[in-house]
Amino acid sequence: MTSIDCITLEVADPTAAERFYADAFGLGKQVRLRGSDAESSGFRGFTVSLVVSQPSIVNGLFGAALEAGATELKPAKKSMWGYGGVVQAPDGTIWQLASSSKKDTGPDSRQIDEIVLLLGVSDMAATKRFYVERGLTVAKSFGSKYVEFDGSSGPVKLSLYGRRGLAKVAGVPAEGSGSHRLTIGGDAGTFTDPDGFVWEPSA
Repeated sequence: MTSIDCITLEVADPTAAERFYADAFGLGKQVRLRGSDAESSGFRGFTVSLVVSQPSIVNGLFGAALEAGATELKPAKKSMWGYGGVVQAPDGTIWQLASSSKKDTGPDSRQIDEIVLLLGVSDMAATKRFYVERGLTVAKSFGSKYVEFDGSSGPVKLSLYGRRGLAKVAGVPAEGSGSHRLTIGGDAGTFTDPDGFVWEPSA
């Protein structure tokens, strides 16, 4: 089964970004950083979700991110599906902090249960087929709105969302151009998907 071992964010200042991610989320080897001055404006077409077990952890991560220099895009609050909020890191990456639980069962442990990379795609059927042909297994599919692949074999899960829908979830306009500022590291080889997202071997 194809797996994602890490994502590499392309940032203007790797030292500052490294400090932000250590202070805000305590992220290590699953999120790597690479210097880049590639042109990029507006929505980059993806978000990263940190999925946790309860609201107190969302609040802890949310507060730490703001303190480290992130911008609030959506405040952390209850919704139909659970509890969560959205922040944008100083490097421009959008992070969703989410829990399916609306109630706390203990103190903030800062434990991150899942890292989910959500790609905003223009043609769901074509991109879904593209990834299935490269060895990913569909775990959930909701027509043209959302596809979730089985991420049990790697530390990062992959999901597909319609680009406009994902921008709405993130709280930003859907328009954007230039580099995604993202490289996906896994065991599927080197390729570029239909929406321009680049994959490379993670070793």
